[in-house]
Amino acid sequence: MCVPQASPPRTYLSLPILPATPVDMYGFETILALTTRIASLLPFGGTQTVGIVPYYNPTLGGGSMLNDAQDGYGEPLNVIISGLSSPEVLTDDGVLNYARAIGFSEECFGIHLGTPFSANLGDGNEWVNQTIELREDYGSPSVGTCLETLIGGNHFRYVRRFVLWCDQRNPVTDNHDIVPDGYDIGRDDLVAGAIGTQSYGGVSYNTRAQNITGLLAPGSEGVNHGT
Repeated sequence: MCVPQASPPRTYLSLPILPATPVDMYGFETILALTTRIASLLPFGGTQTVGIVPYYNPTLGGGSMLNDAQDGYGEPLNVIISGLSSPEVLTDDGVLNYARAIGFSEECFGIHLGTPFSANLGDGNEWVNQTIELREDYGSPSVGTCLETLIGGNHFRYVRRFVLWCDQRNPVTDNHDIVPDGYDIGRDDLVAGAIGTQSYGGVSYNTRAQNITGLLAPGSEGVNHGT
């Protein structure tokens, strides 16, 4: 379980466990799953349930491993927080605190520009808008995301069931466009900064990553920005 070497797009999965921790410090384990666009012989079932298995394949329930980017294309759902993670991580507040622990926070002054993207996870809820967008905070959860907007960096959006899509962006002077190979770079950087032990707000997270193949089709057909 380690960050993969350069290769076709993947998705990471994250899973938490409650270890013994010092007084007034809580500890969870997170497992990140990384998806790649190569063939796989791993069996995926369409009726798997969060909390019993790490994740399920959205396409088996009529969903998609690409979100709806509102322009006829989609972005790969390239990180999954495992359903086997500590329950405290698998809530909106839990994801937000975990994100802060690994270097991400809310958008600059809480302002979001643009249309929310949506995802269909094949769970019968059809296309659901992103829950939140979180940006690299450069070590300052309060104002660091303003810097990400100006100079570029990593960010991710997530939808409940804890599937993420992340990418690396240029500075605002380059229209904040995605960098070449930005989905893979954003995914790999997020996971590299997450694995091991990170903490925020009195909570410690032990994260390990697993490489998953077979969920994303090879190539860039239908992928936003053609990357």
